[in-house]
This record gives sequence, structure tokens and C-alpha cells, in this order.
Amino acid sequence: MSGEKSDESLIKPPKQLMTFVAIGFAVPALFAALLAYLVMVDGRKLDQGQSSVDENTVAARIKPVADVAFAESGGGAAKAAQTGEQVVQRYCAACHATGAAGAPKIGDKGNWATRIGSGLDQMLKVSISGKGAMPARGGAAGISDFELARAIVHMANQSGGKLKEPAAPKSAAPAAERSGEQVVQAACIRCHGTGQGGAPRIGDKTAWSQRISQGVDAVTKSAIRGHGSMPARGGIADLTDHEVTSAILYMFGRAGADGAAKEAARK
Repeated sequence: MSGEKSDESLIKPPKQLMTFVAIGFAVPALFAALLAYLVMVDGRKLDQGQSSVDENTVAARIKPVADVAFAESGGGAAKAAQTGEQVVQRYCAACHATGAAGAPKIGDKGNWATRIGSGLDQMLKVSISGKGAMPARGGAAGISDFELARAIVHMANQSGGKLKEPAAPKSAAPAAERSGEQVVQAACIRCHGTGQGGAPRIGDKTAWSQRISQGVDAVTKSAIRGHGSMPARGGIADLTDHEVTSAILYMFGRAGADGAAKEAARK
């Protein structure tokens, strides 16, 4: 009897068996779905958290060590002056090509006659200060008086005038030439003041006698080229040949060769 009861407990009805089987499939499926959901949510959070910094982060990582900026053409060099035609096309044509706002139209001889008769200086003065609807310098604050005058001449000569091209402004005056003593104090004194490196010391007649006997020209050429421990032009590259000669004459004179120095200076 006990054996029969045990056998009956192991055998399940079909309905109950199907329930267990369904649960057996459902639990793993639910677990897999939950895991997939969690992974998806975490991925979205990660994307959202990084999306705002991705562009900046990447840009920072790939940014070059130094940014290169290109300056306007010319850099430290003097900027080339614009021609009259260039100035007219860039600034003046808007009104003077059409006669807008009462501007004398280019080519209208009658309208330009009075202005041409007043002379270039007067027209330039009016253009610099502005008149009527025309702003000062035609609205081109960065152009020079020379460029503005060129533009006026260009328009006037296309409108019956025969004005001469304005003369270019004179370049800056060259720097004053340095005296022999100034050159010696700036360059030569470092060695010639003490006799360093075998340089003949200033005032030492014996040390200078051989150089003096060679003559000013020979010593000047040697100083220009440089020799021994002395660099070319005494280490000052912008010394002119005449300034080098002046320095040598000064040191010749300090060595008692005033006559030789004066004779060389007269040549």
C-alpha cells in the first residue's frame, strides 16, 4: 500500500504538468528580458551623459599644440599703397559710378569741371573731411592721403581732367650714422678695451703699429670680413663700411696715428 501511494505522488495530472513546464520557460524568458532592459537603459544613460561632452572632448583631444593664425599680407613690412583705380573700385564707385546721392559721376565732364578747377589740394581736403552725403575719406578710414589723392586723380582724369599723379610720400629719414667712438663703445671695446683674445688694446702704440702700417683700407676690409676671434663687423651686422672705417680711425688716433687717420679721412 505504501508503495502505491509513493507512485501516485510522482505522477502528476497533465494540467499540472503543463503549468510547471510553462513556468519553467517563462522565468528564464522574463529574466533575459529584464537583463536586456537594464542594459538598454544603462546604455542610454551613458549616451546621454557623454553626448554633451563628446564633441568638446574630441575637439580637445585632437586640437593641435598651437593654432596657426595668418596675418595680413605684409606682416612687419611696409604695406604697398593702393592705386587710384583700386581705391575707386573699393570705396568710391558705389556713388561716383552712378551719381548716387549727388556725387559727381565719373565721366561727367560738366559736373567735374568746377571741382577739377579748384585743384587737387582742395579736392583732397574736401574728401578728407567729407561733404554732404560723403563721409570723411569716403568711408575708408584706413587709406592714406596719398591713396585718396590717387583716387581723386583717377576719377578726375576720366572726367576731362589732366591732373598729375601725386608724388609718393618720402620714406623715413635714414638713421644717423654712428661716429667712430660710438661704434667702438658699442662693439669694439669688449675686446680692444682689454686686449682680450689677442686684440690690440686701445692706446697701445706697439700693438697697433703693425695694423697702422697696413693702412686703413686693409684693416677695414679685415674688420668687415672678421678674423681670428673677431666676428664680421665686430658682431654688429648693420654697421656700414663707413662706420667700420670710422671706428678703426678712432682707434688709430688713440694709438698715436693721428696723421694717418687724418690722411685717410681726407681720401
